[in-house]
Amino acid sequence: MLSFQLFVNDEDLGALTLYSSEPEAFDRDSEHVGLLFATHAAVALAAARREKQLGLGMHSRDLIGQAKGILMERHKITADEAFAKLARASQGTNTKLHDVADHLTRTGQLPIPPPRTP
Repeated sequence: MLSFQLFVNDEDLGALTLYSSEPEAFDRDSEHVGLLFATHAAVALAAARREKQLGLGMHSRDLIGQAKGILMERHKITADEAFAKLARASQGTNTKLHDVADHLTRTGQLPIPPPRTP
């Protein structure tokens, strides 16, 4: 068995583990090739993660912008006031801002916070 940690900077991405049914199947060359492969795999995994996060971030930003626009038009308020309204709804319902914006764009309504218990 030969194992390599997959990481980029301080980000741990997992491990690459190679197995063989033969004893002593891995030599120094195997370790060198495995290390090269693990390095390339880690860079590729990190890039794929970053790309996915950027895509999600762009979608969230667009959705939040749409929700702000709805509130601005409906209540005749500024962009900052609309964002503050979304943030309050997020905090009041203990819901992520993205999910509040999604709810507003789908239903036309802000989520209602649960009633406070005395």
